[in-house]
Amino acid sequence: MELLQLEYFYAVAQNQHVSRTAEQLHVAQPTLTQSIRRLEKELGVPLFRHSGRNIVLTEYGEYLQDTLTPILKKLHQIPQAIQELGKIRQRTVRLNVLAASSLVTHALISYQQQHDGANFKLIQNSQCEDSDITIFTRASFQQPPENKGRWQIFTERIFLAVPLSSPYAERDSVLLKDFAHEDFISLSGSRSIRSICDKYCLRAGFVPNIIYESDSPDTVKNLIAGGLGVGFWPHYTWGQGDMEQIHLLPIAEPACQRDIIIQLHQHALEHAESVSFYAFLGQYLRQLKCRLSLASASPEPGTSLS
Repeated sequence: MELLQLEYFYAVAQNQHVSRTAEQLHVAQPTLTQSIRRLEKELGVPLFRHSGRNIVLTEYGEYLQDTLTPILKKLHQIPQAIQELGKIRQRTVRLNVLAASSLVTHALISYQQQHDGANFKLIQNSQCEDSDITIFTRASFQQPPENKGRWQIFTERIFLAVPLSSPYAERDSVLLKDFAHEDFISLSGSRSIRSICDKYCLRAGFVPNIIYESDSPDTVKNLIAGGLGVGFWPHYTWGQGDMEQIHLLPIAEPACQRDIIIQLHQHALEHAESVSFYAFLGQYLRQLKCRLSLASASPEPGTSLS
């Protein structure tokens, strides 16, 4: 059975009149009649019988009509449903957030307030290849020359956060090696920032004694403020709110920093909402970084865009 045959049968079944149906469908009456006959031959049963000058459905025809009603209704809804999905996709940005999740969340909320109808699908998967924008971090990053798409790279200093009660709190800067015997509060080992900071500790000649791990920067901050240990603190992506009980110390040696990379993938270059949010997120980070750099005695490294 072909879909067109079933469509023709259903239209005739609704009208119970071949000529009128042919006019409605803009097909020749013989074409319509032959289609119905081929369908009857394929099924091996009559679908219509004559009743005076009209035709009526046989019991087989009634069964087929009843069966086709929900099916054809669903089929006829498909174009509109796909168009609606297309509209939603046009306003949906697929974000793969592998770093700076709190900052990206705040930027997302701010963007939605300014762009009514914008949607976001959040992913956190380093193996994902179909996101529109990926945000990730490296200690130092160079854009691959063969890789297409667009990139924004933001370099961020990593400070050492100590409680105000710490004897180091009065210093202007510290050497990381001096903290070899201190207890550290850290993000969990699955986070990229954790790996970066562990490598800086190794460069300073020690493995950090991590007494508590958390998935939340706020928890790390609160435990440091409570005097349980020290920890690394990215300068602007983790925020600067409620830091009364914490002092952030520049690390003089080694120079601790990381790159925040925003990648707009090649396939998303024609996706207007993704391009718009990519630009917005870059501007959001630049403004945040500028505000904190002006407020800080230790200026931030620069930002590179491509």
